[in-house]
Amino acid sequence: MSEDLVAQRKEKLKELRKIGVEPYGRKFPRTHSLKELKDGFDGLVNLEEEVNAVVAGRIMLIRKHGKAAFADLCDETGRMQIYVRSDTVGEKAYGIFKLLDIGDFLGVKGEPFKTKTGEKSILVKELTLLSKSMRPLPEKWHGLKDIELRYRRRYLDLIFNEESRKVFDARKKVISITREFLDEKGFREVETPMLHTQAGGASGKPFRTRADALDMDLFLRIAPELYLKRLLVGGWEKIYEINRSFRNEGLSTRHNPEFTMLEVYSAYADYGDMMQLTENLVQNIAEAVLGKPELTYNDEKIDLTSPWKRITFRDAMKERFDVDIKEEGVESLTRKLKKEGIKLKGEKVARSQLIKLLAELLTSGSPTFITDYPAEFCPLAKRKTDAPEFTERFELFMCGYEIANAYSELNDPGEQRERFRKQAEVSLSADGEQEPEIDEDFVTALEYGMPPAAGLGIGIDRLVMLMTDSSSIRDVILFPQLRSAETQSPKSKG
Repeated sequence: MSEDLVAQRKEKLKELRKIGVEPYGRKFPRTHSLKELKDGFDGLVNLEEEVNAVVAGRIMLIRKHGKAAFADLCDETGRMQIYVRSDTVGEKAYGIFKLLDIGDFLGVKGEPFKTKTGEKSILVKELTLLSKSMRPLPEKWHGLKDIELRYRRRYLDLIFNEESRKVFDARKKVISITREFLDEKGFREVETPMLHTQAGGASGKPFRTRADALDMDLFLRIAPELYLKRLLVGGWEKIYEINRSFRNEGLSTRHNPEFTMLEVYSAYADYGDMMQLTENLVQNIAEAVLGKPELTYNDEKIDLTSPWKRITFRDAMKERFDVDIKEEGVESLTRKLKKEGIKLKGEKVARSQLIKLLAELLTSGSPTFITDYPAEFCPLAKRKTDAPEFTERFELFMCGYEIANAYSELNDPGEQRERFRKQAEVSLSADGEQEPEIDEDFVTALEYGMPPAAGLGIGIDRLVMLMTDSSSIRDVILFPQLRSAETQSPKSKG
């Protein structure tokens, strides 16, 4: 960015103030958005009486011709040409206009008309400077080449990149359709704490913080699950939360430390009900966002019509590693993985590693439910009646991503306490870090009685990635977490 251009704008700012113009305006009521004006344009210009429209937006182009000028205004709905003439707005107002730059926000009142070439335009009769831009907008915006800058300065990306705006419009629709779908099925939306006294409800390394008023350490939640199940104890039967959760782990195209999850709980249901709910919800979202129960990701067409493929974890391991974990145990799987050169964090395979392996196993992008995981990987899931070494749990994989996770909830307080204890032992050997102490308050809540229930978690960010054919989670989060600019390697800067 040229410092000379910034200096020129500072001089214009001084000049505007010198002639009594406030360069940072206040409320400006509009009669139309630019899209509304364009959509109703013919009806307005054909009226017998004179009609004036009041619109506002950012100046994106200026073409001056002596005592007249054309400019393009842009608001969030679209773009439209304005025509400013000194004999129409007056010499003083035209003098103000000549001090404006691309990037400034301008409000105008004027008469809709069509140019000789048929372009819909506004003949300006009054103009109001609403905000003076002090930095020139980039002349060109190479989205792929400046990918790091796109994330760091999302505001510039949204100004120039229509595809980015479409992605975030789609994200809004995914969340609104999710709410509408669950509300219609009688689910109650709730909010639970983001600050926890103990990190629990999922596997993951938490962020620690300090509450000075309480004189105690707290954790940003890694999942809302344990609080939501307390509400089942309290008598609410169908609940959900669209929540922000945090995990103090790596950055990648698939992971952001702060992410958005949907969690759903239904009393008197099991994981089979949640499979059906997941299918129906994703199909509804696809219909709303894409117009059909089909998406395209990385040039592969993905059919979302029911039924989706289902395969047990046991069969998946047989298929990929030729290991029958029911007969041979998880330890045999660990030995097999090491033999194939797959690095493990500890002496036993961790669940996070299994998720990655399963995603690689499923080479087709089609939605697939992996069901019935070993109990030692699932401290919060109910055991299968006919095979108690496995649990009533599924994970949904699509296009190489884990999209959803659900199970029939464990509601036996005694078994829950024991599972928590074993989870801590597994975590210590697999990851080298001790799990937090057993959440006795949650176990106490279970001791008051929780109805049989099923729970479901869906990664909203990853779901939006699929619906928008986005290759990185950073493309679907407005302000993703990034390393400091000073620590970026030349390669990572794109």
